[in-house]
Amino acid sequence: MRIAVTSQDFRTVTGHAGKARRFLVYEIVQGEAPREVERIELPPELTVHEFGGGTSEHPLRGMKALITGGAGGGFVRRMESWGAQVAVTDQTDPAAAVLAFSRGELPATAPGGGCGHHDHHAGGPEGHEGHGHGGCGNC
Repeated sequence: MRIAVTSQDFRTVTGHAGKARRFLVYEIVQGEAPREVERIELPPELTVHEFGGGTSEHPLRGMKALITGGAGGGFVRRMESWGAQVAVTDQTDPAAAVLAFSRGELPATAPGGGCGHHDHHAGGPEGHEGHGHGGCGNC
């Protein structure tokens, strides 16, 4: 199973998942420690917040989960539509967060939920949807 972690510095778990451009990708194999297998650096137009979809593929498609320090409801819904669970954590060590998720110690965000650890407001600028809050349990 492949799990992506938002990490703007490629060292720690960071938030603002919808606008994140850097991700660490871990592979989980039953009975083994998670291991980092890839680093993704997205151009600005491929952030989940900016990505229009259509027929274009996205590098995060195919992930079974995404771990982040904070995510809005729109991000969570997009990841769910791609078949990935989203988990929000206060943990800063990516490998420790992935291990906790693989052990069931870091629950996925409620379907359609998000985390208020960021500053999105409903009724934002024209062309931007408002993002719901709640669902991560840390708000």
